[in-house]
Parts: sequence; structure tokens; C-alpha cells
Amino acid sequence: MAGHNKWSKIKRLKSVNDAKKGKIYTKLNREITVAVKNGGSDPEGNPRLRAALIMARNENMPKDNIERAIKKAAGELGNIIYEEASFEGYGPSGAAVIIDVLTDNRNRVVPEIRHALSKHGGNLGENGSVSWNFETKGYLAVSKDTANEDQLMEWSLEAGAEDMKSEDDVFEILTDPSDFADVKTRLEEKGITFVSAQISKLPKTMVELQGADAEKMIKIIDTLEDNDDVQNVWTNANIPDEIMNKHS
Repeated sequence: MAGHNKWSKIKRLKSVNDAKKGKIYTKLNREITVAVKNGGSDPEGNPRLRAALIMARNENMPKDNIERAIKKAAGELGNIIYEEASFEGYGPSGAAVIIDVLTDNRNRVVPEIRHALSKHGGNLGENGSVSWNFETKGYLAVSKDTANEDQLMEWSLEAGAEDMKSEDDVFEILTDPSDFADVKTRLEEKGITFVSAQISKLPKTMVELQGADAEKMIKIIDTLEDNDDVQNVWTNANIPDEIMNKHS
């Protein structure tokens, strides 16, 4: 569940094969579990759980899996404690990386993150070293083939969105995180469908990567996302499409 503010990059990293679906479900299961433990099992009163359920449905997570995660978190099927943490660091050419983690063993995941970064030309940084360059937003992407720009802009603002941008082959709708689920629901009531919908950490400025540095950055993201303890990887690296396509 990596994130960028370029749709082409999100699309490449969202196009996982069947072998990775299990890992996606593991990450979603943990997010649902923590959301329930922190805010209760009623989505109406728990914005984080509502957002997690939206992501689960977008990934076609089976309904039984979702219900089992909620029951487990509520204590009906056992008691697992996950620690939340975010780590900050750098990839090649100083590209910023934020790694969101849900883990039952912090001592295991920290060296794994450090190794993933250092192996491919990056390094782990201090808290606050790159987070200043990111803002947390609700992110909704709508295919340009399915929506009229002026109408979508009007509906989005009426629903409570902060902004809408035209990017690549989609319209990107940004919201305050607390308004994300409500805006999505209101737009769906207008018949709008989404190609991506999640709470995202979006970079304010980008770093252009080329050649070997771009290849190394992709390896960092892939290695981190392959780790079950890693929920999300966010970066301000802008990687050329031709290099991204080689890894799609």
C-alpha cells in the first residue's frame, strides 16, 4: 500500500499479483484490528475503521475475513496487541520515505527496515526528518473516462472535499482525513466510482529520480511492502514511467 501523489505511480504499486494479495489482506487485517481496539467496532462512530473497511472493499477482501478481524479485535477470537509506529528515512538522492508499521515485535521490524533502506542506497532517519514534507489527506481518484470534470468538482465541494485536481488519467479529490468516508459515500450516491480511495500521506514537493537511483527506489519500496509488519510506504520520489512500467 505504497503512496505517491502521482496516479501512475499509485497504479503501478496497486497492481499486485495474486501472490501478494495475501500480504495485502494481512496488512488490512491489522489495520482493522487496531482501528477497532482504538475506537470500537461500530464504523459509524469510528472514522478510522470506516476508512479501513473502504480500503478492504477496494482490495476485494472477503467479507468473512473482515468480520473475523473485527471480532478478533473486539476480543471475541483472542487478543493480539499491535504497536503502531512510523519510521522516516531517505532513499537514493535524498528522496524521502515514511514507513507506517503495525507490529507485534518492534525489535524485529526496526533492523529489517534499516536493512531494506541501506541495501539500496538509503538510510533510516530521525523522527521529523522528512514528515514535515508530507500532509495526511483523504485521497479519492476517479477515472476521467467516467466523470465530467465540472460536475465532479461541484459534487466534491458540496460533499465536503477540500480540493480536486486533474492528474494523468484521473481526477484526484482531496479531503480532510475525518471527512474522507463521508465524502466518498456522498459521491457514491451520485453514481461516482473510484479507482483508488485511501487515507494518504501526500508529499508537498517531489524529488526526480532517474536511472540507477530510480531502480533502487523501487527495490526499497518493494522490499518494505513485502514485510508483513509494514502497512504503508510513502515517498516523494518521482520515478519515470518507463522505469515504473518495467516493474509492473
